[in-house]
Amino acid sequence: MDPGPAHKSGAEDWQCPFLCHRGLVNYQISVKGSNLFKLEVRLLDAENKVVANGTGTQGQLKVPGVSLWWPYLMHERPAYLYSLEIRGKGFDWPLLVKDFNLLRWLGANAFRTSHYPYAEEVMQMCDRYGIVVIDECPGVGLALPQFFNNVSLHHHMQVMEEVVRRDKNHPAVVMWSVANEPASHLESAGYYLKMVIAHTKSLDPSRPVTFVSNSNYAADKGAPYVDVICLNSYYSWYHDYGHLELIQLQLATQFENWYKKYQKPIIQSEYGAETIAGFHQDPPLMFTEEYQKSLLEQYHLGLDQKRRKYVVGELIWNFADFMTEQSPTRVLGNKKGIFTRQRQPKSAAFLLRERYWKIANETRYPHSVAKSQCLENSPFT
Repeated sequence: MDPGPAHKSGAEDWQCPFLCHRGLVNYQISVKGSNLFKLEVRLLDAENKVVANGTGTQGQLKVPGVSLWWPYLMHERPAYLYSLEIRGKGFDWPLLVKDFNLLRWLGANAFRTSHYPYAEEVMQMCDRYGIVVIDECPGVGLALPQFFNNVSLHHHMQVMEEVVRRDKNHPAVVMWSVANEPASHLESAGYYLKMVIAHTKSLDPSRPVTFVSNSNYAADKGAPYVDVICLNSYYSWYHDYGHLELIQLQLATQFENWYKKYQKPIIQSEYGAETIAGFHQDPPLMFTEEYQKSLLEQYHLGLDQKRRKYVVGELIWNFADFMTEQSPTRVLGNKKGIFTRQRQPKSAAFLLRERYWKIANETRYPHSVAKSQCLENSPFT
């Protein structure tokens, strides 16, 4: 008798035992219809070969001799995240492939889904390309006290359940982000973020949880509850216009204050400058390609002072220019991209390519930095 379609009550839970390199897949299946049925579960690899099987509505599949996906190796050998923020609105296969090939060209290894979960096809591409993902929910715009209420909290928890349920089996996902730039200095925000973070941890105890802050370190009420501190700062852009010489001091002060208070790893989750392709000026002025390049260089000098200590990542805003609503602060959209909307490189793209491949080779050969591979011989060129 045909019992009807089988429905999975939860996606398979992929666990990675790093020492023995054996894959474990826990599954639970509910079947609607008759109880008279026989159920066989088979796990296939990329070549459609059966690598594990089981019977019954729940159990655990054991896969011997698995080849670990790269980011999981970070548990054995610490790694550093370096990349750009990618906008995920809309979905276009050719554009997606182009963007991932540009990430390879840059030598980048990560991005944050700012500020919402991206299409499942994007996550699949991350799995295939070995790109680390900080998976962020649509918790953006929480700027007013009235937003931190019980109704919003309940909905926020539901959203995190949906995000974790959909993406937890993607090996590319290494961290959950529950919000971007909330008003985390408010007392009500402290309890709100504490509950959302705790709920997310209960859904997936295996991954760290964070939110992205732009609050003052001394006033942030949510920072005590995260595993990793993510910071957005735009020195010499939204303030101290043109004063590139201040960036290293400001960045060092930012990092030292946050680490001294919370003793947690830090990611510089946004930094950058608006740049109109083709605009040039010496000495560098705002909106020119020279200014963007010089600003990034100053940030990198500051980041390098801390990245071998407690700074564990740097994510530039933004990968490519994108359109926004009209305002006097935008010039035909957001121009903070390293690439134009047509995916042509600005001067800063070549700076980043040199930096990212240098960091990649340092990570690959931690005891012999001099043993660097030529970019032309890289499999990603």
